[in-house]
Amino acid sequence: MKAAVLVKNSSANDSFEIREIEKPKAEEGQVLIKVEAFGLNFADIMARQGIYQDCPPLPAVIGYDVVGEVVEIGLGVDNVQVGDRVTAMTRFGAYAEYAITDYRACAKITEAYPIGKATALTTQYCTAYYCLEEMLNLYPGDKVLIHAAAGGVGTALVQLAKHKGCEIFGTAGSAEKLEYLRELGVDHPINYRSSDFEQEVRKLAGDGGLDAVFDPVGGDSVKKGLRLLGSGGRIVLFGASSMTGTNVFGKISAGLGFGFYHPAEFMMASKSMIGVNMLRIADNRPMVLKRCLEKVVQLVEDGVLDPTEAKVFPIEELAEAHEFLEGRKSIGKVSVKW
Repeated sequence: MKAAVLVKNSSANDSFEIREIEKPKAEEGQVLIKVEAFGLNFADIMARQGIYQDCPPLPAVIGYDVVGEVVEIGLGVDNVQVGDRVTAMTRFGAYAEYAITDYRACAKITEAYPIGKATALTTQYCTAYYCLEEMLNLYPGDKVLIHAAAGGVGTALVQLAKHKGCEIFGTAGSAEKLEYLRELGVDHPINYRSSDFEQEVRKLAGDGGLDAVFDPVGGDSVKKGLRLLGSGGRIVLFGASSMTGTNVFGKISAGLGFGFYHPAEFMMASKSMIGVNMLRIADNRPMVLKRCLEKVVQLVEDGVLDPTEAKVFPIEELAEAHEFLEGRKSIGKVSVKW
């Protein structure tokens, strides 16, 4: 089978080669999927740049989410059958014509469901669901700040928070994205490029502070987010996009920008910091991932969740797809079709 193999840490144009590799086989508890398309995530950008610790040694086939047809199942698989169209999270290996995954990381979808929406349901929408529904309890009127709110996870977080009746503050970096956030129902869209989001939130939120912050950016936005929390507030960290697209000194600066903390600080202020890595959840708590994915698909069917399809690139334009996501040009999910 063909696969887009990450062969070196470089620019999008120089990092991948289309190679013939061995097609995997479904063993016990596994599902083999003929990949219709795979999705891109910021972790892919970080893996390409050599700053993602979980990336396998090169050469490697990366990628976390696929949509396609089940062509083989192993013993013990009872949630999908051969011939089903599914969305699935993979433990890497998505950038290929066939991908293997644990049966608990896939769910059946309709034939007509669009590619870009389908690829968003696993990594991005499961991440959002886990962050907001499994890690927190939010209530009507709670004040919530969502960074990168126009991205895939951000869109999901906005939809989930809106469903809860929260007051939403969302950051984005362009007028187009701010308009998109208004259409999603974000109460307070904030352009982080033209203003300091901390100052803007303080003016809008008042003295009580925020109930929750969702941060995939990292760097000094973490310190600002912590300062914005009120008593009982929680910040959920699930990414570090501030470390992409910079030189080594910029990466060091972004890393230091997270800050250094002592547990007593959180106890005295009655604040919480929560870290989320869905790869760890998939590896060590697969039934949690299964539960999240089933809930996400149900919420899609109920009309609560509706992923936004940013753009679907052909495999020949994989480099352009990476540049599109890395350049923060996307609104919604970026996918690549075989």
